[in-house]
Amino acid sequence: MAFLGLIFNALVWGLSWWPFRQFQSAGLHPLWATVSFFFLSWLVILLLRREAWRELRSTPSLWPIMLAAGVTNTFFNWGVATGDVVRVVLLFYLMPLWAVLLARLILGEHLTRLALLRMALALGGAAAVLAPAGGGLPLPASLSDWLGVLGGMSFALNNVMLRREAGRSPEARALAMFSGGVGVSALAATLMASQGLAPWPALASLWWVLPLAGMAVLFFLSNLSLQYGAARLPANVTAIVMLCEVPFAALSSLAWGGGTLGLRTAVGGLCIVGAALLAALEKRQG
Repeated sequence: MAFLGLIFNALVWGLSWWPFRQFQSAGLHPLWATVSFFFLSWLVILLLRREAWRELRSTPSLWPIMLAAGVTNTFFNWGVATGDVVRVVLLFYLMPLWAVLLARLILGEHLTRLALLRMALALGGAAAVLAPAGGGLPLPASLSDWLGVLGGMSFALNNVMLRREAGRSPEARALAMFSGGVGVSALAATLMASQGLAPWPALASLWWVLPLAGMAVLFFLSNLSLQYGAARLPANVTAIVMLCEVPFAALSSLAWGGGTLGLRTAVGGLCIVGAALLAALEKRQG
């Protein structure tokens, strides 16, 4: 059941690009959809674990988690809703590269040979994915590329900060993450809408409220499944199973017209996923 819980979580996130695009076509920007999807989870924790809110307010060291989680969800959801899903997801999973650097900077962890190897793999994979067809520097070529890269950076920061704050209650850490998911997305959407860069929240008809509520429930169940599975399986197993999100996203986007997969992207993707697998093996050896 723990394994199936993690698979379910990876499946929800791997297929999440499709509902985000459907809501966008109905008039709801991905940032407003993110606020709607995470509001239920935020509200449930806030009402059932009120002591978590007090802990969050009185613990400034949890606030970077709130910011990092908010930026992660804002950038990732926006990226997969508007760009090539395969590229965005692969660039997002450069996270092991950033995690090595941030763990060195924030936690003072030493750079092991395995860490250096996965950094090299991740960098090589990124270069292959980002390499322009006509030659040139392998840099992000679109807004969605940048959203994938920066979303992965913030996700790495979120994970490193969660490790640093492992002594805090799980409820307070979860509330920090959901508060960020709701608050940062809402702030970004409001600022963009006020500048005319994104529409204010609207739906083509009231019937869209039903699938919107359904997606909020689905993301809430996905989070419960992640918490259930992660609490019962070794960390390295959890990390490997969560990588199922990559093939779920890639295969669904290729089948439903959300992305493309050329030879360079495929080779780069294998390198990036390999780096993430090495990260899981390093956890096991530790």
